[in-house]
Amino acid sequence: MKLELISFKICPFVQRSVITLNYKEVPFETTYIDLSNPPSWFGEISPLGKVPVLRIDDNEVLFESAIICEYLDEVTPGSLQPNDPLRRAQNRAWAEFASAAIMDLSAMIHAPDADAFNGGQQRLKGKLNTLEEAFDSEGPYFNGEQVSLLDFSIAPLFNRIDLLGLSGPLAMAEDCPKVDDWAESLLQLDAVRYSTVTDFPEVLSTYIEKKSPYAFKAFSL
Repeated sequence: MKLELISFKICPFVQRSVITLNYKEVPFETTYIDLSNPPSWFGEISPLGKVPVLRIDDNEVLFESAIICEYLDEVTPGSLQPNDPLRRAQNRAWAEFASAAIMDLSAMIHAPDADAFNGGQQRLKGKLNTLEEAFDSEGPYFNGEQVSLLDFSIAPLFNRIDLLGLSGPLAMAEDCPKVDDWAESLLQLDAVRYSTVTDFPEVLSTYIEKKSPYAFKAFSL
């Protein structure tokens, strides 16, 4: 099976797919595009105009990160989802919650002013507090000792919180010790550590400076 992942270098949803591919040790190729000026062929394979897109054997495509990750999990050995149907459905629901949290951080990154930045920050803090209350296992992962697709769905958020210093100066993880430990466990996984481009901090910083001078200063980049 030949796999090609269509990517944008700083997209957190692409990173989910890369983490899954890395963890499952699945060979793949990456094609990077500029979402602000995508190639003409991209619209033909991405109905929503978003990444990631997974091209399979040159003639089949999948879009949406959650769907891509579930497909990769199903066609490779070793399930990354709970066996219990209810727990599996709950994991999917929390993965959607993780997506909303990522969008709150995106609102901060693209904030034109203090009101927009602070609004995103407060929403994200609220979601981290909700995750703290929902984390009912002994860890290190959401479901306990076994890592899951849900963990991979939120790892890009933790990655960016760490890079942007949000666990320190802006206290995003304040009073969330379980979430903090969860994040630390995920960020230590090789599948996560090697899921971004090597110059990711610089690429992300440059992107934020271009999109929002206010956010660039607020993050002290």
